[in-house]
Amino acid sequence: MEEFDEKAKKFEKFIFNQETWVDLGVLALKIAAIVVVAMIVVAIGKMIIRRMFTLKVKTRLRPSERREKTLLKLLENTLAYVVYFSAILAILAEFMNISGLLASAGVLGLAVGFGAQSLVKDIISGFFIIFEDQFSVGDYVEIGTTMGTVEEIGLRTTKISAYGGEIHILPNGSITQVINYSINNSLAIIDVRIGYEVDINRAESLLEEFLTTLPIGYGGLIAKPTLIGVQDLAVSEIVFRVTAETEPVMQWAFARKFRKDLKVFLDKHGIEIPYPKIMTYQGKEGISEDEQ
Repeated sequence: MEEFDEKAKKFEKFIFNQETWVDLGVLALKIAAIVVVAMIVVAIGKMIIRRMFTLKVKTRLRPSERREKTLLKLLENTLAYVVYFSAILAILAEFMNISGLLASAGVLGLAVGFGAQSLVKDIISGFFIIFEDQFSVGDYVEIGTTMGTVEEIGLRTTKISAYGGEIHILPNGSITQVINYSINNSLAIIDVRIGYEVDINRAESLLEEFLTTLPIGYGGLIAKPTLIGVQDLAVSEIVFRVTAETEPVMQWAFARKFRKDLKVFLDKHGIEIPYPKIMTYQGKEGISEDEQ
């Protein structure tokens, strides 16, 4: 009982001691100041980095717009990691002597390093992805079974936004093969199907006429489309092939717009797109044809 009373008195003395609350208040102010300073440093640092990248310095060493976005995001993330890690160490220093903690962390880090080979592999792969400019933020890529727009490239992971809005997060070490659709101009390959009842020479001349009406910039068009010629003689149709050079990743949008306008153009000239037909024979009385 006496031991309990003694502990209660010590606790009461600690609670109602003015120096205790002063020390706690000073400690809270120091921690708040460290957090605020870290946030300000990160905000100012990011502003300076963005300012550096917005300066239009016309030099041969100036990176492309694609690479600018990638490096900008990487530098911002690196700055935030370094500043916030330093802030955490500064806060811990207010509670304990961190020199021994850092020494222990070095030994622990050496031990963990042997089991973190995948992490090291991810970081090294991420470095070479950025250094070799394999792909950048904003590029449309295909990595394995994942296809979409690169949202972020870090030293450890890459984030890709798919067409449906899904975000795929891929470890950089798992990226072994990349198809980048955004580096060079794209080539749209479109097959136009015409029925056998249409004169082939007339169909070809009408297709050439339609291609001449397409202006540069039409659906991302770079140059006048080319009519390659007859690609195939199918069971019920003649297949013409058209190719067109477009801006990167615009080949699909161009093809959709091209097919719609071509259908309207052919309708105006009395040419129908082929469709399946069924021949129906009715005994000896006669033959009728029904088209579906």
